Amino acid sequence: MKYRIEKDTMGEVQVPADKYWGAQTERSRNNFKIGPSASMPKEIIEGFAFLKKAAAYANCDLGV
Repeated sequence: MKYRIEKDTMGEVQVPADKYWGAQTERSRNNFKIGPSASMPKEIIEGFAFLKKAAAYANCDLGV
């Protein structure tokens, strides 16, 4: 597999060349479980979606 070097405030990290993400996402992939076995329950994800939508409406009403 080919890699490219991405840099951030923590230094350099190898990212697969065919991926669009950067250094911070690659660090997260290496340090945290990602995938079906580590996924949040659907209800939690839906709850975050409602929360983000409410915050977006509130910020719009405030003009920010």
